Amino acid sequence: MINSDYNHEMKFQPRLDNQLWSQFNSAVEREDYCRCWLTLQCSILQNVIQGLVILSGENQSSFAPVVKWPEEGGSPERLTEISERVIEEKCGMLVELDHGSKIPQGIARSYGVAYPILAGEGFYGLVALEVKAGTEEELKYTMEQLQWGISWMELMLRREREHEAVGIIKRLNASVDLLADAISRKNYTSACLSFVTELATYLSCDRVSLGYIRNKKIKLQAVSHSSRVSENMNLVRAVIKAMDEAASQQKDIFYPVSIHERQIIRDHEALSKEHGSAFILSIPFYDENRYVNIITLERSRGHYFTDDEAMYCKSIGSLILPVLKLMHEKEMPLPLKISAGAGGGLKKVLGAHHTGRKLFTLLIVFLIIFFSVKEWDYRLSATTHLEGAVKRVIVAPFEGYIKDAYVRAGDQLEKGEKLCVMDDRELRLERLNWISKSAQYAKQYQEAQAKRERAEAEIIKAQLDQAKAKLELTESQIERALLVSPFKGMVISGDLSQRLGGAAVKGEILFEVAPLDEYRIILDVDERRIADVVPGQKGYMILSALPSEKIPFIIDKITPVATAKEGLNFFRVEATPSMITERLRPGMDGIGKINIDRRRLISIWTRSMREWFIIKFWQYRP
Repeated sequence: MINSDYNHEMKFQPRLDNQLWSQFNSAVEREDYCRCWLTLQCSILQNVIQGLVILSGENQSSFAPVVKWPEEGGSPERLTEISERVIEEKCGMLVELDHGSKIPQGIARSYGVAYPILAGEGFYGLVALEVKAGTEEELKYTMEQLQWGISWMELMLRREREHEAVGIIKRLNASVDLLADAISRKNYTSACLSFVTELATYLSCDRVSLGYIRNKKIKLQAVSHSSRVSENMNLVRAVIKAMDEAASQQKDIFYPVSIHERQIIRDHEALSKEHGSAFILSIPFYDENRYVNIITLERSRGHYFTDDEAMYCKSIGSLILPVLKLMHEKEMPLPLKISAGAGGGLKKVLGAHHTGRKLFTLLIVFLIIFFSVKEWDYRLSATTHLEGAVKRVIVAPFEGYIKDAYVRAGDQLEKGEKLCVMDDRELRLERLNWISKSAQYAKQYQEAQAKRERAEAEIIKAQLDQAKAKLELTESQIERALLVSPFKGMVISGDLSQRLGGAAVKGEILFEVAPLDEYRIILDVDERRIADVVPGQKGYMILSALPSEKIPFIIDKITPVATAKEGLNFFRVEATPSMITERLRPGMDGIGKINIDRRRLISIWTRSMREWFIIKFWQYRP
């Protein structure tokens, strides 16, 4: 229990160390800042036994102590439990550390006080103190002072974030400027030279070199402030060796190297001694899981290359180097482009990794071999049209009028079934006229014979014969006024139901009739494949109306005249179906396949392409 009988006057006064305040104001590094702040905070709160500052890492998922007070001694593990609870709940806490121990009333107890360090919406760590307090007012004062003091830590974090933001904006602006300058160049070489020269200016370097890695060999592409790069120059060879040293170790190399780091810097040291570069930084860049570029920066005086400068260079390089790569690939001659593409594909197939591509390539090779060996039936496809083997045309027997029609297109007929009737009223009148004239001429003929007028009798006899012929013609026309089907079949064209009473000219086609038990198939074969077709070959046809039925046929005749359809020439090939069903009808269309012979599958599928190449080669051959 906390003693409530407490004199409200504080029994201690904070001691302020001016030298410590001065160190705190001038602290630059995070650790120095936290150490000075914690020392000041514990000095102000004279009842502090020990303290910890715990901050998060870069990913804000792990936490570790940064500084402790006092630096020597203490038992920081006493603050572990309260620190873990603050990290979990992200709020301030006060717990009694001597809970359960028998301490006389009025004697100060040990408490753990912890507050989170928040900046914006982020949780960056906490401050935990172990304090001695005998009254509630002492604890209240301690917690208030700690809460006010936390603001200095939040200020430090905000300054760091602001500094990082300024650095990012600076790098982005420089990257955009360099990118715009590189894109404005006419070719790849001038763009590389502009890039390294501007980078040397931004980073205050005496020399910046850009190397390109190809086939595990480094080629120096550009050197700042120099328009010519010679492979025989000592400087160029020294820079390439330094680049190769960084590429071999696959990491950034700073020269001079820190005593805490272990790096091989023999070539960098040689470059420094031979050409007066006091400070060197080599940065390899990788693309598609391999290193493709290296940038080496040199200074003869000034200061060491820092991590911020290395990050700055990486940011710019990551943005501009892919653009330079595209410019280089665009300027490559076509044979080199093809070679580079083929080489890259072979590396992915034959090199490490890319198991899926290897399996796919093996599958393709297996299929090519299989199709090159496997033989299959070569069948020639052609559009087909079904029509009757015989098509009878029914025409108007004489000029007259249509009296009645009994059928139209699509109707099935029996032999002798009525089709239509022509109006024969005028013919019947004409028949009566010729009958009358025949009787008259017969009477006159008898009278001439009785009078023995042989000449007159011969004339009358000729008129009588003419009248009889006219009569027979009229009777024949009357008989033909009724049009009937010549055989069992189907009307494939003709509809007089809308022409009843209309005139018909002699010889006008009224109906077309085809039998249902005799058909022929017309195939339109492309002129490029007509040489494969000979009479006697067999095949199958599938009609659009009957896709589930295969109708066999035999080639009968090849018409030696081509017709043009849709920009191509086709030959008319006639075939006879070997099977006739009741569902067949003249006029049906479909697709037919003619069995030619057996050939390799790859030959069948690539024939059109091979013939196209042969024709084009012959066309352009000198």
